[in-house]
Amino acid sequence: MKYVLDVHTHTIISGHAYSTLLENAKYASEIGLQLLGTTEHGPSMPGAPHEWYFGNYKVLPRELYGVTMLYGCEANIIDYEGNLDLPVNIQENLDIMIASIHEPIMKANKNPDLNTSALLKVMDNPNVHILGHCGNPKFPIHEEEIVKKAKEKNILIEINNSSLVSSRIGSEKNCSRIANLCKEHGVKIILNSDSHFAYRIAGFDAAIEMLNEVDMPEDLIINKSKEEFLDFLRSKGKKL
Repeated sequence: MKYVLDVHTHTIISGHAYSTLLENAKYASEIGLQLLGTTEHGPSMPGAPHEWYFGNYKVLPRELYGVTMLYGCEANIIDYEGNLDLPVNIQENLDIMIASIHEPIMKANKNPDLNTSALLKVMDNPNVHILGHCGNPKFPIHEEEIVKKAKEKNILIEINNSSLVSSRIGSEKNCSRIANLCKEHGVKIILNSDSHFAYRIAGFDAAIEMLNEVDMPEDLIINKSKEEFLDFLRSKGKKL
């Protein structure tokens, strides 16, 4: 199966990534990607852009090098009430928003009740489309509660390739359990690279290997169709 979109990528604007927006778009075009999302870290992450950066996305073109572009944010969950680090008026104008727990914004802990509360509450935010890398072992959760709420709220669960190869060591077992629960409950997932360098875009090998091991049905993986993903965003009120 050819996957045609990657909507969790970063540029130098995130502060610890290494490629520009144009470099990312050009590489996406070269590898035949149809849809690319740029989702910079929210402003509470050290080195991340000011909220004005996200408010000025309107100056950017919808297409670069033949690739349809989506402009969004990987917003930081900042407390156990599920609040995010962008004003609501800016959230509403993004094409796409991923909600994630990160250090150092949240202190790592071993209390799944607290972490589950943060994720359950952030999913009540109508501007959240994807739950980012929720298999991080530094923030254990009650996985089935999260998967069931994602189904209720029509939110995609991310399988983050970077978590499996470099960024969040020890995520494999958690991500595998989450994937199995998504399969059991019929919850759609999205493969994302979490690329911080252009050549990592659409690098899904570790995630695909894990999904093959759990025999994930292809119809639950939204990356196979640009139109299916755009229709998902339209169902959330986006005019794309």
